[in-house]
Amino acid sequence: MTRTDQSEADLTWRDEAIPVSSRFDDPYFSLGNGLEETRHVFLRGNDLPARAKDGFRIAELGFGTGLNLLATALACPDAALHYTSFEAFPMSAAEMGRALEAFPEARAIADPLIDAWGKGQTEFTLGKIQVRILMEDAREALPRWEGRADAWYLDGFSPAKNPELWGEDLMAEVGRHTAQGGTFATYTAAGFVRRALKAAGFEVERVSGFGNKRHMSRGQLVPKESA
Repeated sequence: MTRTDQSEADLTWRDEAIPVSSRFDDPYFSLGNGLEETRHVFLRGNDLPARAKDGFRIAELGFGTGLNLLATALACPDAALHYTSFEAFPMSAAEMGRALEAFPEARAIADPLIDAWGKGQTEFTLGKIQVRILMEDAREALPRWEGRADAWYLDGFSPAKNPELWGEDLMAEVGRHTAQGGTFATYTAAGFVRRALKAAGFEVERVSGFGNKRHMSRGQLVPKESA
């Protein structure tokens, strides 16, 4: 599958290095250390790499720069994972490469991602990870998705600025597309997001966030027999 290499992200750049969405007035990664934030929130929040094994399925709302994918590849180099992400406003390959220069460790393994992106490919491999990017609004694409995830990275823009990606209906679809025992993690601890995830069937926990963020959220799907 392919897409055109044309940016829909509508970016500005802070300090010539940090991409900021003009549409949502929000940066794509932490102004401190985005790679460490990804490790804290999405990897440790989903108990990775401890749970990583061949066939493990990760799904993500908000592909952005691809940093979460790259951090996963760095943390889980020996596991044949499946990684599905939903992105409505993709940046270009050039913008992606520019953003990733802020993280030399991630940039060092990013060429297959950037090359595939530049060719318009939405299905490709990164190391042992099978990647599929759905270039659609998740509110429309997720209900049609036939897969299920063992772990979710919920990484849309701030709920205060992009509430559409955190609504109760979409969180219900996240729950419906989660395997038994599956988990989620997100940087936000917004009350309406936690309530929506609880309504979707997750046991939700508020824990320490990264850097200046006091809290984040993580959780596990409640077994049906216990719901």
